[in-house]
Amino acid sequence: MSALDLARLQFGFVTVFHFLIVPTSIGLAFFVAYLQTRHHRTGEERYLRASQFWGKLFLVSFAMGVATGIFQEFQFGMNWSSYSRYVGDVFGAPLAMEGLAAFFLESIFIGLWMFGRGRVSPRMHLASIWLVVLGTMLSSCFILAANSWMQHPVGYEIDPETGHAHMTSVAAVFTNSTFLYAFPHTVLGAVVTGGAVVLGVSSYHLLRRRHVEIASTCARIALVMVVGGGIATSFVGDSMGRLLEEQQPMKMAAAEALYETKQPADLSLFAVADFEKNPGENRINLSIPHGLSMMSGGWNEEVRGIDDVQAEYEQRYGERDYTPVVGVTYWSFRAMIGSACALIGIGLLGMFLARRGRLESSHRFHKLAIAAIALPYIANSAGWIFTEMGRQPWAVQGLLLTEDAVSPGTTVAEVAASLTAFVLIYAVLAVVGGRVLVKLVKQGPKPNDGDDDLGLTY
Repeated sequence: MSALDLARLQFGFVTVFHFLIVPTSIGLAFFVAYLQTRHHRTGEERYLRASQFWGKLFLVSFAMGVATGIFQEFQFGMNWSSYSRYVGDVFGAPLAMEGLAAFFLESIFIGLWMFGRGRVSPRMHLASIWLVVLGTMLSSCFILAANSWMQHPVGYEIDPETGHAHMTSVAAVFTNSTFLYAFPHTVLGAVVTGGAVVLGVSSYHLLRRRHVEIASTCARIALVMVVGGGIATSFVGDSMGRLLEEQQPMKMAAAEALYETKQPADLSLFAVADFEKNPGENRINLSIPHGLSMMSGGWNEEVRGIDDVQAEYEQRYGERDYTPVVGVTYWSFRAMIGSACALIGIGLLGMFLARRGRLESSHRFHKLAIAAIALPYIANSAGWIFTEMGRQPWAVQGLLLTEDAVSPGTTVAEVAASLTAFVLIYAVLAVVGGRVLVKLVKQGPKPNDGDDDLGLTY
């Protein structure tokens, strides 16, 4: 493998691992804030105990997210210095805003929330957790604005002397059409992730008939998060897909394994092709007639294929292969959608059982909900893989090729060493963080004795 291959592998590993944690902390922050709000309004102890229990899990996930995020940013100077020089004036601004504004906001008020109960007024303590939620949203906003610029660069110009991109309009970056869909899509996905975790853990306790009142309350709230958030995420995702057909037609053509422009175009459900980057045809393709045309705007709507987009890109950017790995793009797209649909279905089943008064007693559903914790993580990971690998060979769509973004002096041995170090560090974080989370989950909500801030001892 070349230094470029290893650098891409390292970036993919670190990003996917980090994004296993981030949606969890965002979703749990929102859930804890809601529980504390319910306690503030009703005075019921079950909401207080539940907020303290889930607050501990949120804090662990937050700490892991911070640790993995710091390591992730090292790569821009280590492996991708050419990228950093080329887009630093644009890409660096949202990242700086994330560190100076969002992270500071989170850090200050998470401390106030952790240790302020009984020391500040109940309203101030409640406001602190909602400000933490706001901080997590702002972090997502700034990071997704930077990533959306990579997908669809706007508000910039190329310096004729240096050949580097310079920002000309910060407003254009934050009103980028890609960002306006990516931000709600990601945040709603985080709400679904938090809901799935809460539902699974609550089902774990219901299955063992422990902490039934709190587990039942949390499970019912989580069902609304899973179903409501899942449906909203799907609608935003559908609109985003239509936008990508205009902005990144190669990505969407590969997502459907559509090699030739078709009118009408069938929707592929299951396709098998040769084990190549761009097989050129499908050997097996189970599809719905006119399905893709309908999703693109009409019964006989024309949908562009890989070959047509490749020819256009060659005329615009020069002769080379502009196709991503079709198999990865195709299956990551389906893994994302399939996992999301399965989770919504499980949530609807839970709502049906709750309406019939059988949610607390259905052991089969409890086991299913525990297993379903994996679904949002599959969907989130597949979504990022689709987003990033589907854009290849571009680091910045239409501006900078990935092969030109890598650090010029980096050797295979150096990247292999940093990759090994990152894998080991993340493995330790996963083991330590995982053990703490499992211990907290098994322990369950503590009685509220008023002596321990948020029940932080375990």
